[in-house]
Amino acid sequence: MTRVYNFSAGPAVLPEDVLKQAQSEMLDWRGSGMSVMEMSHRGKEFIAIAEKAEADLRELLAIPSNYKVLFLQGGGTGQFASVPLNLLRGKRSADYINTGEWSKKAIKEAKKFGGVNVAATSESANFTTVPPRSEWKLDPDAAYVHYVSNETIGGVQFQSTPDVGNIPLVTDMSSDILSRPVDVSKYGLIYAGAQKNFGPSGLVLVIVREDLLGHALPNTPTVLDYAQQAENGSMLNTPPTYAWYIAGLVFEWLKRKGGLKAMAEINEHKTKKIYDFIDASGGFYKNPVDRPYRSWMNIPFTLKSETLDEDFLKGAKTAKLLQLKGHRSVGGMRASIYNAMPEAGIDALITYMKEFMKAKG
Repeated sequence: MTRVYNFSAGPAVLPEDVLKQAQSEMLDWRGSGMSVMEMSHRGKEFIAIAEKAEADLRELLAIPSNYKVLFLQGGGTGQFASVPLNLLRGKRSADYINTGEWSKKAIKEAKKFGGVNVAATSESANFTTVPPRSEWKLDPDAAYVHYVSNETIGGVQFQSTPDVGNIPLVTDMSSDILSRPVDVSKYGLIYAGAQKNFGPSGLVLVIVREDLLGHALPNTPTVLDYAQQAENGSMLNTPPTYAWYIAGLVFEWLKRKGGLKAMAEINEHKTKKIYDFIDASGGFYKNPVDRPYRSWMNIPFTLKSETLDEDFLKGAKTAKLLQLKGHRSVGGMRASIYNAMPEAGIDALITYMKEFMKAKG
């Protein structure tokens, strides 16, 4: 069997150790005589899996005790609605920071449930940077402040947590959660779809401060009510059990790797290799993002001419480097290098890029 290097933005590469463990447990999870995907979510076997996953996640992120951890469905997109439904709490509007495609989607959805103040935007810079904090026009009476920590499509990433005072800070951390340490106590709520950095599609993680629970709008569907889900241990209805199990295996893998501080060092090293090569290519390859906000997870780049794109992708496929085509809204290429992308994959990509540049330069 030959594994390729999968640079997809999501669903994305998973640790090979995790896949092998899941394979070994597919027919019989630890003597239960059945697969995890066949288990009742109410049974003792799955309850044990769920509790272990939450405990490991709490350890990895040092989640304070006054935060609930929810394992839900609907992806990050579902949370675009769930956040305002639960957190507007009688306020007229919420503040949103617009740094790209996922920010725009969140803003569009939030407008269905209340007012939205776009407190800052980088649209005039074609979403290649983060608006300076000094220019944000925050509403002191906003229900919350929302931002996307890493724009998967544009490759723009906040490199630190913005200070918004006492207003609850909410972030979509779908594409960079668990890639480095984060101070959860600075947030009112963090949400993240699993399929980019810690599991398969179908699962979304919500970490929410307890004082923000119990204030959902009256018309909030029960399944979207954080308080109801928290009260029922994320099992108000049948949860995405197999995705939850795989996420738990990824959490165990991260602990074996040394935790998030170790992962940050690995990720920064991998990222630097690619950006250094791009910057030294004499313009044959270019990354459009303002350097202080270049993403560690998603690296978009263009070639010196769009006419080379098709040849580049064909050659990459032959070299077993897949899913490098950039998003249609941006064009060019994009290498997504989440936690599970091994350094050997980075080296293989750079080697191919060197060879292509030599042939076409």
